[in-house]
Amino acid sequence: MVDYTEEDFDESDESAEQELYEHHRIIVDKGQSMLRIDKFLMHRMQNASRTKIQNAADADCIVVNGKPVKSSYKVKPGDQISIVLPHPPKDTEIVPEPIPLEIVYEDEFLLLVNKPAGMVVHPGYNNVTGTLVNALAWYLKDSDFSKQGNIRPGLVHRIDKNTSGLLVVAKTELAMTHLAKQFYDHSIDRSYMALSWGDFEDDQGTVTGYIGRSTRDRKVFTMYDEEEKGKWSVTHYNVLERMHYVTLIECKLETGRTHQIRVHMKHLGHPLFADDTYGGDRIVKGTTFTKYRQFIDNCFALMPRQALHAQSLGFTHPITGKRLFFTAPLPPDFGGVLDKWRAYHRNVVLKQAEEDS
Repeated sequence: MVDYTEEDFDESDESAEQELYEHHRIIVDKGQSMLRIDKFLMHRMQNASRTKIQNAADADCIVVNGKPVKSSYKVKPGDQISIVLPHPPKDTEIVPEPIPLEIVYEDEFLLLVNKPAGMVVHPGYNNVTGTLVNALAWYLKDSDFSKQGNIRPGLVHRIDKNTSGLLVVAKTELAMTHLAKQFYDHSIDRSYMALSWGDFEDDQGTVTGYIGRSTRDRKVFTMYDEEEKGKWSVTHYNVLERMHYVTLIECKLETGRTHQIRVHMKHLGHPLFADDTYGGDRIVKGTTFTKYRQFIDNCFALMPRQALHAQSLGFTHPITGKRLFFTAPLPPDFGGVLDKWRAYHRNVVLKQAEEDS
């Protein structure tokens, strides 16, 4: 039986494509009497308080026979209990791999990397190699952080696999602690570029609400009105460019929840362009003409992932105390789709002007 600390049940507060990793599996004995699962796990796990177990259940991190259960669930003989958490088990081996990285900035305490779309951040059961963590483990293999026995690079936040953009990585324990606290305190400045379906009514706005896992699909998140169903989330958006059927926006995060921008834009009725999880991978706005459908298909082929890029990141240097700010340009796929939409919009405007003249 693996020992658990209360830390094991802490949930990540940062923006991520949060896969769930099975930390342990328990098969309930045939002679077990019916007992609340929080009490049952307290007796099976050392150093895990009942409160932490209940919080884990509320976050759908305790799964029985393939389905998440609440702390009031009563275990029965033969139940298969899985403890699933948003980070890999601490004893998972990280294999350093010489994968090229785009380093935006580096000093002896931290570095910033511009992650390409399609790269998973953390290894999981279906992505054991080729991840950003594997690449960083190789890049930092000679650092003091690694020599001190830290097999995991000091990532304090994450972004989705198919989101491109900036991530900060700590190279020392002290830097990691300071950076993690800035994320916890929401004092990090983060902005994302996003292309959304539809024409926004207002030039700027704020989306708030509780984000939690969908009851229909655990891989999908949704908005709730009730606090007990999710975590509080805040996104501020600003319209940068209107292109008829799509809009380029800047999103600034006040909180960092899983899929936050994608969920918030879906909630507004403006899913991100090409987002296959939240309904953006089909024609949401536009005409029924064959040429328009072909245009959209060409855009999807150029950027077969959600149009979301972590463009800027600002924080206080954990050692010097200096405020730092970094930006990463749009990757070619995002920039190419923008060019296509700008050309389409110009043609629409010209045609309208000709009809009006």
